[in-house]
Amino acid sequence: MARRYPALVRRSSALLAVSMLIGAVVLGFRPTPRLVDTEPVARGHLAVTVEAEGRTRVIDRYRISAPIAGVVRRLTLDVGDAVAAGDVVAVLDALAAPALDKRSRQQAQARVAAAEAELAATREAVKAAQAAEAYASSELARLDPLGRQGMVSRTELEKARSDARRATAELASARFRVSTAQHELESARTQLTFAGEPDGAGAGVVALRAPVGGRVLRRELESAHVAQPGDPILEIGDPARLEVEVDVLSADAVRIAPDMRVWLERWGESEPLEGRVERIEPTAFTKISALGVEEQRVWVIVGILSPHDRWARLGDAYRVNARFVLWEADDVLKVPTSSLFRHRDAWAVFALVDGRARLRPVRVGQRGTLYSQVLEGVVPEDRVIVHPDREISDGARARERAAH
Repeated sequence: MARRYPALVRRSSALLAVSMLIGAVVLGFRPTPRLVDTEPVARGHLAVTVEAEGRTRVIDRYRISAPIAGVVRRLTLDVGDAVAAGDVVAVLDALAAPALDKRSRQQAQARVAAAEAELAATREAVKAAQAAEAYASSELARLDPLGRQGMVSRTELEKARSDARRATAELASARFRVSTAQHELESARTQLTFAGEPDGAGAGVVALRAPVGGRVLRRELESAHVAQPGDPILEIGDPARLEVEVDVLSADAVRIAPDMRVWLERWGESEPLEGRVERIEPTAFTKISALGVEEQRVWVIVGILSPHDRWARLGDAYRVNARFVLWEADDVLKVPTSSLFRHRDAWAVFALVDGRARLRPVRVGQRGTLYSQVLEGVVPEDRVIVHPDREISDGARARERAAH
């Protein structure tokens, strides 16, 4: 018995070595878990947006041009200088004009008559704008206390506030057009007066005045210059009244509607400005992208709703980024959009469960750039795999990558 014991030990040791070798081979050929990134399924606010670059522009601007041929004296105003309505902004030394023939005189008289008619029309437009502004203000005054009591919806109250702001802006624009029409009438009368003297006795000095108050946005001349009728001299506007023009793809423009909320970002401060879509222009234009691709773009005009003191340093033609809110809701079950993929003509995700990737067909609602709404298929606290690759399949071993 004692002699057989060493043989038994040797056989046991050999069996143990073979078992360890087989185990090592099995472990060696066993697939290693894939490292993946995951995010939890959660409930929260979700907004579907479209982003595009835009630039600010002064809403009401006026270009002062030479009414007759003459020599424009050196301008004393610089860009940014403030002017009041009626201030002399440029002086024009009129040239001795040749006598007008009968046809030219009638054309000059017709221009005066057209300017007078335009002035009358703009004054009527002011009356209409005043009535609309009074109605919008009274409607807001009626709904505001009801909104505080919860008797009207928040959407209805916001629409009343937007209508009141819009009516006020339209009234200001209508008054601006009256001032512009008055200036056009003076220009037409000046042309008829100075160009209608046969002997040139009408040649003299023409003082060009600012039709509205504001600031000089642009000066076309640096020094004295001979100008022809219609040559631009100065451009005046009010930088405190800005809007944003955004060129978006035509495919995105059809998804945008008037009064839609817009967030204006990357304008110089971290806090975005709130805006509303004022209008979508009906005509598209072709633009070559940075990659050399022809794109059809559409101008969308956005009004700024945030208080002026927040964006007082913005000026004309400043760059901003506009984010149009196409849809938004609170308490939405959402997953990262990058976790979604097509599976059998439907959407699906991979959930990480007990170290394995599990295929979960899902029904998707609204899709956003970063997150999408899920109507069924997952529950809160499920962890879904972000950016799943082709090597991941249902039941495959996976392990969450450690956070750095």
